[in-house]
Amino acid sequence: MSLADSDRELVVSELGREPTRAEAALFENLWSEHCAYRSSRPLLSAFDSEGEQVVIGPGDDAAVVALPGNEPGDGDSTYITLGIESHNHPSYVDPFDGAATGVGGIVRDTLSMGAYPIALADSLYFGEFDDDHSQYLFEGVVEGISHYGNCIGVPTVAGSVDFHPDYEGNPLVNVACVGLTDEERLVTAEAQEPGNKLVLVGNGTGRDGLGGASFASEDLAEDAETEDRPAVQVGDPYSEKLLIEANEALVDETLIESARDLGAAGLGGASSELVAKGGLGAHIELERVHQREPNMNALEILLAESQERMCYEVTPENVDRVREIAERFDLGCSVIGEVTDGNYTCTFEGETVVDVDAYFLGEGAPMNDLASEEPAQPETDLPDIDLEDAFDDVVSSPNTASKRWVYRQYDHEVGVRTSVGPGDDAAIVAVREAQQGLALSSGAAPNWTAAAPYDGARAVALENATNIAAKGATPLAAVDCLNGGNPERPDVYGGFKGIVDGLAEMCETLSTPVVGGNVSLYNDSVAGPIPPTPTLAMVGAKDGYDAPPLSVEPAGDLVLVGDLGLESDEARLGGSEYLAQFGGSDRFPELPADPASLIEALAAVADADSTLAVHDVSHGGLAVALAEMVTADAGLEVSIPSADSAGALFGEQPGRALIQTESVEAVREAFDGVAPVVELGVGTDDGTLTIETGDRTIETDAAAIRERRATIERELE
Repeated sequence: MSLADSDRELVVSELGREPTRAEAALFENLWSEHCAYRSSRPLLSAFDSEGEQVVIGPGDDAAVVALPGNEPGDGDSTYITLGIESHNHPSYVDPFDGAATGVGGIVRDTLSMGAYPIALADSLYFGEFDDDHSQYLFEGVVEGISHYGNCIGVPTVAGSVDFHPDYEGNPLVNVACVGLTDEERLVTAEAQEPGNKLVLVGNGTGRDGLGGASFASEDLAEDAETEDRPAVQVGDPYSEKLLIEANEALVDETLIESARDLGAAGLGGASSELVAKGGLGAHIELERVHQREPNMNALEILLAESQERMCYEVTPENVDRVREIAERFDLGCSVIGEVTDGNYTCTFEGETVVDVDAYFLGEGAPMNDLASEEPAQPETDLPDIDLEDAFDDVVSSPNTASKRWVYRQYDHEVGVRTSVGPGDDAAIVAVREAQQGLALSSGAAPNWTAAAPYDGARAVALENATNIAAKGATPLAAVDCLNGGNPERPDVYGGFKGIVDGLAEMCETLSTPVVGGNVSLYNDSVAGPIPPTPTLAMVGAKDGYDAPPLSVEPAGDLVLVGDLGLESDEARLGGSEYLAQFGGSDRFPELPADPASLIEALAAVADADSTLAVHDVSHGGLAVALAEMVTADAGLEVSIPSADSAGALFGEQPGRALIQTESVEAVREAFDGVAPVVELGVGTDDGTLTIETGDRTIETDAAAIRERRATIERELE
């Protein structure tokens, strides 16, 4: 760890002296890209984070949103919390612990708001699937997520998995968490009053994770898997489970004034941010911190990112009760200092090692003014592939294949709230406290944003909203994890700026506030930068917990809502899995003219009594969506009238859905003036999928489709 020369000059000017070793390390971590968002913060004002249901927006450990019908301030409101974070670099160095501790961190962000975690979603991105190293990372990450989530009893109900050659040297692991609280239980990360005590609860502090924030703000070096291993934290999910229950007890007894979980920059980061948000300071005696390793020095205690630890602000009269609860759950507990109205100071064995203004420490980092280049527009250069061969390859691609191998390792029903689990367009979690279903969708589309960062990011937002609406829910709020390469490269920063603007524009169009998020830059390695990757975790609400299935019934008409490409110049294959498989380039598809009305209409139709099944059309296009809807008991006979069969079958224009209905006329009426409704065919009782397009017929059955789509399971088992 070392403080950059320009930053050191700024610190010296502010302090009027050279920083101590501990201060320099603290500034280096808290002013890193990972913590200070020095390259991204100037762009983030593009997001609309306000709305009548938003209780707490960006800036806290997690956002807080009131469910519809539960107005903030009415005294009896049901709130959800939303948070998302990345653990990208750690997951490359140590895939199991890197991914596992990512889960632990986002869960503790939830706890610090006084909420109980009820659902997780993970979005994972790796290099090409047939690469041995990619498979090693993939298996380790999934095992880490499943181990940690299953042990703490929080269901993983949604997410995504994508493979792209540009993630080979730097995979992405993005994890979102939803929590449940109410107005009376709500806690924030803003210190309240001088004289209150700072209490550390949880595991002992060790030397793991030292410099993690700094490590996450650099390109991955060729020897990162060995040289950077000390920067990766080691998780203990059983302690986290105890911490979850202890936190619940502390909140129940209103013993907490404010809270912050110990994540990036460890105790130094959590405690300084806590008091800075309240415009206050602190005095901390580092030797009081309970430790699990001998002879730790001040810097190690201050910056270690050991897991399963929380920092609480507690009034003096409640300290003994907090200690009793910690002991009941077999957790360590240390009164490490108190809130003051002065500087943020830390002493170690009588020597002052830190004495700085907390606000300057947290907010004083200068922002970067970086050059950007807009990406070039692709030309149309399409391959000529036999339709049946293309169908086989696209349906069996790891990107469109079944992800059952992943989600069957997760306990997605623990907590008995999961109404619709993984493998569907969106999950639904029952919030019985408000008699509402909470729909959750999470993911990005690397092919889309690599081809067209701005339009691809708009499409990602619309895609997640379509997933939610397909289950009959209306989008409520979202959090984002913005992943990019080295921002000092103008082409990389231009792509990153594109995904920020695109995501912000579409979320505003959909009246879906982006209430929080995370930025992860310097996802660059000797293999090159990652594609700009805007993971979005979006929630929606609906009355009740039921939703239409994805699979069709043996009888009923099938319609497509959205453009089919009836004219040869309408179908666009840019960003499609078809081009990823066979090469070539094309323009990115046009998005619907009125996406907000489309989502509103789709949610209403999905909840109609005449609707039998709904499935959004996305990765792999119409071909994959049709294949996913057939079962051994119910098939489809489909006719696609199109001047461009490849474009119609494999184009990935977002904002489209397949609906099986008993009343085509009702669907037409719902989408009148909003989107085209094209009749495609009917359900059958033989489990066969028959697609007629032009002079070609593709015919297969559910068993053959399942075999094609078992690509991941066949390879890894």
